[in-house]
Amino acid sequence: MNQHLSTDKKLDARKVAGQSIMIRMPGTSLDADTAAFLRDNHIRAVCLFRQNMVDAQQLTKFTADLRAVMGPDSLIGIDQEGGAVVRATWVPQPPAAMSLGASGDPALCREVGAAVARAVKSLGFNWNFAPVLDLNNNVDNPVISERSFGADPDKATALAMAWMEGSLSEGVACCVKHFPGHGDTNVDSHRDLPTVAKSRAELDALELSPFRQAAGNAPAVMSAHIIYPALDPDYPATMSKKILTGILREEWNYQGVVITDGMDMHAIAGHYGVGNAAVMALAAGADLVMALGTRDTQIETLNSLTAAIEAGEIDQAGLQQRLDRVAGLVRQYPCAQVPYQTEAADQALMVRAWSRGLTTYKGAAAPAAGSKIRLVTSANVVSDGVSEAGIPASKVAAMLGRVYDVVTVTFEKMDDFDWSALPDDGRFVILASTIRLRYSEQVRKTWKPDLHLVLWNPFQSLDIQAPALITYGFSGPALEAAAAWFGGLKAEGRLPVQSFQDMTAA
Repeated sequence: MNQHLSTDKKLDARKVAGQSIMIRMPGTSLDADTAAFLRDNHIRAVCLFRQNMVDAQQLTKFTADLRAVMGPDSLIGIDQEGGAVVRATWVPQPPAAMSLGASGDPALCREVGAAVARAVKSLGFNWNFAPVLDLNNNVDNPVISERSFGADPDKATALAMAWMEGSLSEGVACCVKHFPGHGDTNVDSHRDLPTVAKSRAELDALELSPFRQAAGNAPAVMSAHIIYPALDPDYPATMSKKILTGILREEWNYQGVVITDGMDMHAIAGHYGVGNAAVMALAAGADLVMALGTRDTQIETLNSLTAAIEAGEIDQAGLQQRLDRVAGLVRQYPCAQVPYQTEAADQALMVRAWSRGLTTYKGAAAPAAGSKIRLVTSANVVSDGVSEAGIPASKVAAMLGRVYDVVTVTFEKMDDFDWSALPDDGRFVILASTIRLRYSEQVRKTWKPDLHLVLWNPFQSLDIQAPALITYGFSGPALEAAAAWFGGLKAEGRLPVQSFQDMTAA
């Protein structure tokens, strides 16, 4: 399985370049042109996204066709974290990491991680880009939020490692992310290049701690497109030899695979160019470059890597080590589709798991059954490019309609909605937040619901001066958990972010 380098440098260079990248697929099936591109460029790693998926039958054929073309060493990856970051949306939907953090139960996390692995393995995947090890210690973080298990490094790591243990037990590789930590940023690296200006001691105590604890067990680590001046003042972690090699490999003796986050993200592509950045990432110590984007950017990446390898910019021994590490990952977690025989049990598990995370704020209590309710919510929520599309108003109304007499009022843009125009007719007003973005100052000052149903970002509870039920997500089993609360279930979750608790206690 090891691809030892021969004296035919040009051929080897292109082959090594192809085996050093993971790419995105167009469409929902493998066409002849794309199959030829994979073969001609020796690509063995792909990542599939929501736009590549229709249903189980289509997706299992797609992944089978990819395996047939890429061979037995295939790596087929997916972001099936839980909560709003899932790609296969018809299999049992796992809780967001922070929902599991609110339960504080490692055994439950292990069960959920195993169930997620069973689902994705049945679809032909052998690599899941989860769990998230970022500590969300910044309530203004626009991209991590409920994707984090919490803010305490030891508690969050214990839960994440239990989740990972469950996945690995079912034969699906994990990839912890986003090293060295994306939790304390207020910039989304999909849109710009963030900086975390903390000292090494501060980073050791918080951001770095989960990754250091996971270094002995995690099969793979994904790098973050963030500058940490105390670690490397010049380059983001993805392209930093001081971080990827100096800290991860040399200080911590990490032996697993290092893969970059998507190199099409603006933090990298907009600042360095995809080809140049890919070369810098491999030189810094990455084993695989996630070359997403278009066919043109994938070719640019391949050409740049090929030229750099031919020029000796990355030493031969280092290249062989990278190939061997990736080959080892495939050996341990082979790519094969396995029939899904536990779907009903896993669906019940997910409802139970979401229920365990339900969290109340400011003494929230459900109105009496049969009450007249006015639901205020966004009409529809599109994908933000990281998460899946949010839940439509009709589904929230249907859930509440099981218990209440519901009238629904929707808005397109929050700042255009006039709260004072709502009728003063005695109906109990529930605001259902189905967006990730925090609310604007205008909304904070003028919206006054009787109850806030927080179906995505838990930190929106800080924006609306009302009692709240926090679910951490809007999937089917999350709605079932919320319905159970409205029907009398006690919410026992505790939001695992101390800064939030400090604010709510004030």
